[in-house]
Amino acid sequence: MASENRALIAAAVLIATAVLSWFGNGLTPWWPLMWFAPLPLFWFALRSRWWSAGLVAFIATLGGSVSLLGYFQQLGMSFGVWLANFGGLSLSVAVGVLMFRALVLRGAVWAGIVAPAALGVTLDWVRYWWTPHGTAADLAYTQLEFLPFLQLAALTGPWGMTFLLQVFPAAAAVTLHFRKSNPQQAVRVAGIVGGVLVLVLGYGTLRLSESPQAQRVKVGLIASDSLTENGGVAGPGPDTEKLLTAYAATARDLAARGARIIVMPEKIAIVRDGDIPAVEAILQSVANSSAVMIVAGELHVSSGAKVTLKYNRARVYGPQAGAVNYDKEHMLPPFESNLTPGTEKLSLSRGGTKLGVAICKDMDFTSTALAYSDLGAQLMLVPAWDFNSDRAWHGHMAIMRGVEGGFSIARAAKNGYLTVSDDRGRVVAETRSDSAPFATLLADVPVGNDHTLFRRWGNWFAWVAVGTLGLVLVRLIFFAAPQRNHPLTK
Repeated sequence: MASENRALIAAAVLIATAVLSWFGNGLTPWWPLMWFAPLPLFWFALRSRWWSAGLVAFIATLGGSVSLLGYFQQLGMSFGVWLANFGGLSLSVAVGVLMFRALVLRGAVWAGIVAPAALGVTLDWVRYWWTPHGTAADLAYTQLEFLPFLQLAALTGPWGMTFLLQVFPAAAAVTLHFRKSNPQQAVRVAGIVGGVLVLVLGYGTLRLSESPQAQRVKVGLIASDSLTENGGVAGPGPDTEKLLTAYAATARDLAARGARIIVMPEKIAIVRDGDIPAVEAILQSVANSSAVMIVAGELHVSSGAKVTLKYNRARVYGPQAGAVNYDKEHMLPPFESNLTPGTEKLSLSRGGTKLGVAICKDMDFTSTALAYSDLGAQLMLVPAWDFNSDRAWHGHMAIMRGVEGGFSIARAAKNGYLTVSDDRGRVVAETRSDSAPFATLLADVPVGNDHTLFRRWGNWFAWVAVGTLGLVLVRLIFFAAPQRNHPLTK
């Protein structure tokens, strides 16, 4: 690479990756772009000094992440919090690019191709266990609209999807690098990685054509963004009773139109221990008179002699049956740091359909899909509350849990979407929650319980990535000797 062109080429690579990442990731991703966003970095790494490759990778990744700065600020987080999160991400991408470069230039081509992917998935796996955000940052969520590829989640969860998203551009860069100097190697790499993708997409296409969900249940979803200030939580007492009475009237209308199950958002209102009889009188009467099951979210305040506990609770009212509770397990800091996490799943039945209940952020965790698929859930009922701008990004994360666990999902969110999806990740019906005074959705939901490989083996592919990273590091440290006379390995 001529010295006079290096700065120009580095700038072009940086801009290309930043732009592809900006539009390929974030709150409204265009899924094809993420297959190619890292390609310029890998291509450049094989033609530049190590420090230049690492610096360009870091700046390009950080630049593409600026698209999420406004979202962080909307959530009340500082620039420093954004920088800490995406600075760490950018550093990990730079390290992955440098591992790729070192291994490929030293002749360990396949170890180089899988190194960034193994590192990325391993870090995602560590973040899954060490942070409260589960899988929320995984690249796999950029591919929710690419349905044949999404079916890979039924085998590997998000981990296999994220892995292949990084292997593909690395393999493409190697193919370009060797196309003249070693065409046989280029053809070999392109053929093997291309063959894997053909198999994955072939499996996905076949799975989309064959769904076991023959039974259908009519479900109604309700949300109001306008009846409380800023779409918030109704205060205890009269405010709660007034809002729930309005919800109840809308629920009666949906039941009259055929709904057998109705889902309302999380934290509709504050309910104290002493308010329970009045609240139950409103919603239980609709369940009884309309023969409908109702799932309603509340912020429950329980006061004892020495301590006050608060729960993000879903209250389930069955016809002619006592109400049962599900308490949210995974809280969103700092907004829910004062709430007490739940510890138990809730599984129940309605008309022969096995149901599960979760709340909003619970669906960011693969453990939710595994637990409820083991319980035989055919349909998940999910009260939720999003932040308007993330209605597509966070609101649709739950769709992947349905693919992993083999069940359908009915999710009702304030400041988001009312969404029904099936076990293949297809959106059956959807509408925004911002219609006044209520947004409603009535849908025939296909239900079943598909016995996916992910259900049986769990997060196995995350451990495969961890093991692969270990082997790559051994290869890099102990066995990858630099090629003689290569100008970039001196």
